[in-house]
Amino acid sequence: MSTTLWFILIGCLMLARGLAATTLAKLPVTSAIVYLGVGLALGPAFIGVFAVDPYAEAGILEVLTELAVLISLFSAGVKMPVPFSLARWAPSLRLAWLSMSISVGLMTAFGTLVLGLPLGAAVLLGAILAPTDPVLATDVQVRHAGDRDQLRFALTCEAGMNDGSAFPFVMLGLGLLGLHELGEFGWRWALLDVAWGTAGAVAIGIAGGAALARLGWALRGQDPKHEVLDDLVGLGLIAVVYGVSVWLHAWGFLAVFFAGVALRQTELVLAGVPKDRHGLLKAPVTAHAASHSAAGHGAPAGTGSAAPAPAPSPQPEAGAPQPAEAPLTVSGESLIFKEHLERLSELTLVLLLGGAVTAQAWDWRAWSTALFLFALARPLSVYLGLARSTVRGRVRGISAWFGVRGIGSVYYLMYAINHGLPQPLARDLIDITLVVIMLSIAVHGISVKPLFDRFWRD
Repeated sequence: MSTTLWFILIGCLMLARGLAATTLAKLPVTSAIVYLGVGLALGPAFIGVFAVDPYAEAGILEVLTELAVLISLFSAGVKMPVPFSLARWAPSLRLAWLSMSISVGLMTAFGTLVLGLPLGAAVLLGAILAPTDPVLATDVQVRHAGDRDQLRFALTCEAGMNDGSAFPFVMLGLGLLGLHELGEFGWRWALLDVAWGTAGAVAIGIAGGAALARLGWALRGQDPKHEVLDDLVGLGLIAVVYGVSVWLHAWGFLAVFFAGVALRQTELVLAGVPKDRHGLLKAPVTAHAASHSAAGHGAPAGTGSAAPAPAPSPQPEAGAPQPAEAPLTVSGESLIFKEHLERLSELTLVLLLGGAVTAQAWDWRAWSTALFLFALARPLSVYLGLARSTVRGRVRGISAWFGVRGIGSVYYLMYAINHGLPQPLARDLIDITLVVIMLSIAVHGISVKPLFDRFWRD
C-alpha cells in the first residue's frame, strides 16, 4: 500500500476515533478491538488491501514498538501513588518478578513438550508472552495519579515492571540458541543480565527522575518565574534515562518506569502536598488534567473503551476549606501529552498487527498456546506468586485473568529477530505470538466491562 493510502487510512481512523469518542466509550469493547478488526479486514487474512511482513520489517517495527512501550511505561510510573510503600508495592513486585518467572517456566515446558520447540526457543517464547502489556492494558490500569484502587494499582505496577524483568529471560533464550553470551554455567547471564541489568536500571531511573524533579522545582522557584516546557522535558527524561541504561547494559524499560515513579514522588514531596487518611500524598490535579479526566469519565485515559468508572469521590462538606491551587509539576503537566501519544501508538500498531497475520497463522499451535497461557499459565502463576500475600478474593481472581499481551510482546519478538533469530524459527514464533496477542485483545477486551462492572458494584 502506498504512503498516500496509509495517510488516508490512519487519518480516517483518527478522525473516527476522535469524533466518536462518546459512542465508543459506551460500547462493551475496547478501542483496540476496533483497530484490530479494521486491520484484519483490510489485511491479508481477508480483503488484502495491505500486508505487513514482521520478519522483513523487523527493524522499523522494533523502533515503533520500543517508542510506544517507553511512553506507556513512563505514564504508568507517573501515576503511581505517593509516597512509596513496600507493603503496598509488595504484591506488584511479586507479580512482576515471581509470577512472571513462573509463567516463563510454564510456557517453556509447554513449548518444548507440546509445540516441539528447542529449549532456547521455548524459553524465548515464554519471555515474549509472559509479561503483561503497558500499552494495551490501560483499561485495567490506574487512570490518574490520584487513583487509590488496589486492583488497578497492582495491574499497572506489574505492567510497568515486568517489561524490564522479562528481558533477562529473553537474553537467556537467545543465549541457549547461541545468539548471546551466557558465560560458563551461566555466570555472565546471572551477574550482568539479571543482577546488574535489574539493579542498575532501577538506580538509573530513580536518580534521573529525582534529579529532574529537583531541577524543575528549583527553576520554577526562581524570581522572576522561569518557564519549563513540561512535555519536552518529560520526553527528554525518557530518552536520556533509556539511552544511559542501554549504554550501561541495564534494562531501559525498567529504568524509564522508575524514572516516572521517582519524578512524581519527588515533585510532590518538594511541593509539601498533604497526606490523605491512608497515608498517601494527595496527588494534585492540574486544570488541564481535571478537564481531561472529566471528559473521559467512564473510560480509562488512552483507550476510550468501556471500562467502568470508579466509585465517585465523596463531596466536600459545605463551608469546608477548598484545597490550594495545585503546583505545576513536570509529571502532572506532561501526562496528558503522553496519553495522547499512547492513543496514536495503540491505533497505529494494532492496525499493523491486523495486517501482519495471515490465515495460515491460525493453526493449532497458536490456539493451544493462547488457551494454555490464558487458562493455566497466567492464573497459576498469579495465584502462586501472590500466595500468603495481602491480595485475596476477587482482586486476586481478576488479576489472574487480566494478563493482557500486546505491544511489548511484539517488541521482544522483533528484538530477537534483529539479534539473529533463524528465519524458520522466527516465522513460527511470529505466527504464534501475533495470534496470541490478537486473541488477548479480543477476550480481555470483551470481558473487561462486565467483570469490572461487577467488581465495583459488589
